[in-house]
Amino acid sequence: MDILDRLVAHRAREAGLSWEGTFADYIDIVRHQPSVAATAHARIYDMIAAAGIDEDQHGQKRYHFFDGELFGLDTPLERLIEEYFHSAARRLDVRKRILLLMGPVSGGKSTIVTLLKKGLERYSRTDRGALYGIKGCPMHEEPLHLVPIELRGEIEAELGVRIEGNLCPSCRMRLETEYGGRMESVQVERVLLSEDDRVGIGTFSPSDPKSQDIADLTGSIDFATISEFGSESDPRAYRFDGELNKANRGLMEFQEMLKCDEKFLWHLLSLTQEGNFKAGRFALISADELVIAHTNETEYRTFVSNRRNEALQSRMIVMPIPYNLRVSDEVHIYSKLVKQSDLRDVHIAPHALWTAAIFSVLTRLKESKKQGMDLLKKLNLYDGQTVEGFKDKDVQELRAEAPDEGMSGIDPRYVINRISSALIRRDTSCINALDVLRAIKDGLDQHASISKEDRERLLNFVAIARKEYDELAKKEVQKAFVYSYEESAKTLLDNYLDNVEAYCNWQKMKDPVTGEEMDPDEKLMRSIEEQIGISENAKKAFREEILIRISTYARRGKRFDYSSHERLREAIEKKLFADLKDVVKITTSTKTPDGNQLKKVNEVSRRLIEEYGYCPSCANELLQYTGSLLNR
Repeated sequence: MDILDRLVAHRAREAGLSWEGTFADYIDIVRHQPSVAATAHARIYDMIAAAGIDEDQHGQKRYHFFDGELFGLDTPLERLIEEYFHSAARRLDVRKRILLLMGPVSGGKSTIVTLLKKGLERYSRTDRGALYGIKGCPMHEEPLHLVPIELRGEIEAELGVRIEGNLCPSCRMRLETEYGGRMESVQVERVLLSEDDRVGIGTFSPSDPKSQDIADLTGSIDFATISEFGSESDPRAYRFDGELNKANRGLMEFQEMLKCDEKFLWHLLSLTQEGNFKAGRFALISADELVIAHTNETEYRTFVSNRRNEALQSRMIVMPIPYNLRVSDEVHIYSKLVKQSDLRDVHIAPHALWTAAIFSVLTRLKESKKQGMDLLKKLNLYDGQTVEGFKDKDVQELRAEAPDEGMSGIDPRYVINRISSALIRRDTSCINALDVLRAIKDGLDQHASISKEDRERLLNFVAIARKEYDELAKKEVQKAFVYSYEESAKTLLDNYLDNVEAYCNWQKMKDPVTGEEMDPDEKLMRSIEEQIGISENAKKAFREEILIRISTYARRGKRFDYSSHERLREAIEKKLFADLKDVVKITTSTKTPDGNQLKKVNEVSRRLIEEYGYCPSCANELLQYTGSLLNR
């Protein structure tokens, strides 16, 4: 379909979503689909659940609703959804609280709110998320509010729903004047939530308290019609267009709530606890909406310290949203932000974002008192890597040791700003890890607000990230030098396992050429085991451990390969790399390579480009840099 056809098809789909009928027709809809009368909190939880929920081996839940947008926040999101939205959806008392997301800048708080808003817009356009309102109501209110209080108990039991709230002043008047009290004839329409149209989604942002009017929240008198209707208490002379009015049935974002003048916050006390608010010269107006706000920790502490805020504080559910602490997820954050820019065509060398992520996460971690644990080991454990001497259960202990971890440190915006600087300044079409680290370091030099002590600490983290990249660069180049790396690793593994099996079973081995019996090759086995620090006294236990692992795999019908045992895999790789180190060093550092050396360099470059994601420019830079590292 071309563009115009798609536009026509979209308009047709939108038109197909519209529905109008009487209140009697709506009762039939509720009878067959009670979820149309769900509360705003229940609708939001259903929307999140409908996108899918997975659970990993540790019981950590992952909500697909946030896929591709938020990374590394699985634990905070699980707490937010289960402790607040799920409980609120079940009509527990937390639904009578303001949801306050509290965390450092650029931690994802605004993104969460934006996703909820956009999600509600989409969800209201599905069959599962359909909702209906009284036609012409400025607050798109629930039609079941038409049911008299005296009849609600038996009708709730018949329909399987709960009816909460009363008609707004406008609908109450219209019921008498337009419909003569015949509620079954009241017109009902399907409601499509939209932030742009101010239907079910509102946003309130405080400005100058001297000039901002409370009408922005609760609506105002319509002076153009007051002379016609003669009274300020006539609903026809009032504009029900405040954010609390328009956000009914959905969500209202209260931006910078803790900076707001107190008179605006007082209206939230009744809204959160009783589900209504006061506007003009009317009775309390019912509202069914989630009020969500976000702030940083400093502002929240200031707010809490003021005793005058105790009433509002008791009506808040505060959800900490810390920085991500997983390097792999931090890389996803940077990749997303780069793709959103106009620099998508600039090539970023492999591991450039990874190196920046190491720096960022290191700044957010807290020192541990656990023996043998440093920040780098902690970083690797959090990222799901194997760290010798520690297990998965240690991760939970480390998190419990520092519950506020992630609430401070370098924010993603700073790093992406420095990456952007590197992308702009670079005179080639590619940047690598060193370019990114250099840009981060230059940014620290220019940052006037960073103390000398903090600057030294951050520069140390830059050095650690650089060292990690150096090791990875050497390993990647060495791996590329190995012809048929997997085959070489398999051959070395098979040879090692044959010797280990003979050693543990006190057997001899046969020479593959002469056929004569010989002792297991101790020199070969030790040359591999020494790569990972297996001592002479520990070699027997290590070899027996390998045989037990092979036996376990065999019983389960699984094939044991060189990656089936993490430490053995590391030993095999290091042994291969050690054998090739001199070849790599000579080839990469020779300024005038001979024909054979040039052929090897070209072959390695080709493998780096085809198999590892480098471009010709950064592949050449990697080889030169690795040559200089190996020659130090």
